[in-house]
Amino acid sequence: MLYGRESEQARIDQLLGDARAGRSGALVLRGEPGVGKSALLDHAAAQGLVTVRSAGVESEAELPFAGLHLLARPAAPLIERLPERQRKALLGAFGVGDSGPGDRLLIGLAVLSLLAEEAIEHPVLCLIDDAHWLDRATAEALLFAARRLDAEGVAILFATRAGPEDFPAPGLPELLVGPLRHESAAALLDELEPDLAPDLRMRALGAAAGNPLALRELPAVLAASAPDEGPNPLPLTQRLHVAFHGQVSRLPSATQSLLLVAAAAGTTEIGPVLTAAARLGTTPADLGPAEELGLIAVDGHHLRLRHPLLRSAIYRGAPLSSRLAAHRALADTMTEPDRADLRSWHLASAATGPDEQIAIALEDTAERARLRSGHHGAVAAYARAAALSTDQQARVRRLVLAAETAAEAGLFESAMNISARAAAQTSDPLLSARLDLVHGSAEFGTGQHLAAHRRLLAAADVISTRQPSLAARILTQAVHAAWYLGEGELAQTDSRLRALSLDDAEPAAPILRWVLAGLYGRSTGDLRAAAGAAGSPRDLVLLCGAGLVPGHDDQVRDLAAELVARCREEGRIGLLPPLLFFLAEAETFLGRPREGFVIATEGARIADDIGQRHWVSQLTAFLAYLAALDGHAEDCSAAVERALAEQFGGPSAAGATWCQAALGMLALGLGRVDEAIGRFSALTVEPARHQVVGLRSLPDLIEAAVRLGDRELAGGALIRLSRWARDCGQPWVRALEQRSRALIAEGPEAGELFEAALGSRPRPFEEGRTRLLYGEWLRRARRKTEARTQLRTAQEIFAGLGASPWAERAEVELRALGEGGAARPGSGPQAALTPQELQIVRLAARGMSNRDIAAYLFLSPRTVGHHLYKAYPKLGVASRGELAALSLEAD
Repeated sequence: MLYGRESEQARIDQLLGDARAGRSGALVLRGEPGVGKSALLDHAAAQGLVTVRSAGVESEAELPFAGLHLLARPAAPLIERLPERQRKALLGAFGVGDSGPGDRLLIGLAVLSLLAEEAIEHPVLCLIDDAHWLDRATAEALLFAARRLDAEGVAILFATRAGPEDFPAPGLPELLVGPLRHESAAALLDELEPDLAPDLRMRALGAAAGNPLALRELPAVLAASAPDEGPNPLPLTQRLHVAFHGQVSRLPSATQSLLLVAAAAGTTEIGPVLTAAARLGTTPADLGPAEELGLIAVDGHHLRLRHPLLRSAIYRGAPLSSRLAAHRALADTMTEPDRADLRSWHLASAATGPDEQIAIALEDTAERARLRSGHHGAVAAYARAAALSTDQQARVRRLVLAAETAAEAGLFESAMNISARAAAQTSDPLLSARLDLVHGSAEFGTGQHLAAHRRLLAAADVISTRQPSLAARILTQAVHAAWYLGEGELAQTDSRLRALSLDDAEPAAPILRWVLAGLYGRSTGDLRAAAGAAGSPRDLVLLCGAGLVPGHDDQVRDLAAELVARCREEGRIGLLPPLLFFLAEAETFLGRPREGFVIATEGARIADDIGQRHWVSQLTAFLAYLAALDGHAEDCSAAVERALAEQFGGPSAAGATWCQAALGMLALGLGRVDEAIGRFSALTVEPARHQVVGLRSLPDLIEAAVRLGDRELAGGALIRLSRWARDCGQPWVRALEQRSRALIAEGPEAGELFEAALGSRPRPFEEGRTRLLYGEWLRRARRKTEARTQLRTAQEIFAGLGASPWAERAEVELRALGEGGAARPGSGPQAALTPQELQIVRLAARGMSNRDIAAYLFLSPRTVGHHLYKAYPKLGVASRGELAALSLEAD
């Protein structure tokens, strides 16, 4: 039985009960070593669910997907049922077949699908012990799957050390497993040591401090020490190490050698351990003394140490020469091709100095890890290979590869540190430029936009004549950094790009020309013509952003939607957050804010999953703006707080400008004009002045300034708005300019300008605002019949968009004319759907199967079916046929 763990057991039992009822969930158990986390996993395993187990192993922490392979092995026959891309990604992760590199989160989706397949017949329990030692590739895949569990009947339990940095698991519920209370600790000690002398019992209870492992191990140590030695100053974990080492040191030397090989091997398979230990002069019989003490458990196939701390105590307590010999013996026994990577790491651990042959083997290991999306392991292998290199040029090249791989994986701090080390060891301008591109990209990813821009410009200057194509790649990244700094930095980048002698056959050439024109708000024609030569979606991300400045919203929507679908299909999940951000902007600008909300919500979730702090801030800030349009003040404030969190850069976070726009729009909608002017004015100066949000908030600033009577401020903003309308040539921007002129004009001219604005094809939300403002002007001019027509139409538009503050403002105006309001916002059948349900039913209405929707949205098919089942009654339909007949485009 477990003593004193009633509340923890109840929490676990509830999780398992939910799984039996078809509801999935995950739980992270955190606690100090020896506190009883593994015992709680054993309790869960004894509850009758089909159980699969895995555990992190310290010596395998750099081997990509080592932990996942152990977990997935029992379900191997089900892998063939997965969608093709997921199946290939998972098999590629395991190094099976000829599958190419797959996105690491596509592998996470494959894990989710595999768990869902396994749970079709019965609920499934996954137990992950020592999660802090999981290789990062496995940890990412499992966390991706765990966050998306819903209706599969799957329960996942992670056990890890107490520190949040040991196994970061944002978004998952956690349970702290603390020390036992005194009475429970005493009961456990009495069971373990029923004949303990009273004074020794008291000392053991005090020294163990409620830690069950300490209650088991410390009495023997205390019995061998003098009672008057006083309290032990060592932390409990170190005392346990001492206790374990004391037991091991009394064993025969051959037994100690065999245990050291087992500790260094990082595997429970007994065969490799015995084979390697035999090279050190041991025999299987030498296991006997350790078995008798209960330090190990041995069956026909496996050798298990009593506790992970015992492994650490054995390894760290052994002399260096013995550890080197153990690793060398293990490497010599691993001749099979599928153990080549583990052999490389054992050789590296046995090395006493630079060794080019081992460095070559580790570089091969790194290449295999990178191709399997094990970027963390690849970085470690490249870096260790560099340290073992005997040739300076090879050492720098391997550091460059480590830095580039780290940047690709989003390990920005590692990328910057490694690139700085490599840069100090080379004078090759091309290698230095590659390192500066890595370093600058990492600085951009961590919000250091100015440092990134300066570094990237300097790097491009050095190689602009030697290798223009590399210089163009560097300057493209510099454009993105400059975008968050101001027009001066954009101009610097622009001048360097224009000076490049790029061959027109270069795919980057038309894209760069389009971006340069688009960023200055000039209409530049068809986006697809510029995108046509690009081979990778990565080359087109900035093109989507640039297309929003001159107002090509419809083209951006089409291109971004196409790229999103392509990235989903190809597993390029890392590109989805920026593309979803631009797609959400475009849909909102085109009058579909609910669609924009669904898209931005998904983008923020994916960005959070893969640690793209820049895009978490941007997408969350845009969600704040959408909440402001709806008048949801609490949601808006919460999103602003999240977008401006210190981890994303605080007040200078990437989403800061959209946060200003959100708070300004909320204030304007609620009639707080003074606050609105302050917010919108902040967007007229750098770095926001030239950005999408800085341009599109000009009509809002003009309206607020006119309402407050500040015609000078309104006039200055109108000059900039007129210039933008002239440069981009978009009719809907011309409509905004005409409406803004109408607000400043006097007499009949104002009415003519309002009419002209309505005739210039304004967007739905802007049409509603134009009609509202026109209706207010007509009411003041005592043209009541015309005013009612404009105000009724305005309120209907706002009601359909769910823009409550604006609909209420129109209703107030109608009441002033002696007329009741129209339908309330959000009263249609879609109002009851959650964003995820809305997204799922739209795809279902297009004829997509549950499996296809699941693959598209990174969900499991059972989750899709569950949400459709909940959505059908809300929509008043009972089948997909009726769903397809229902118009879902009303919003």
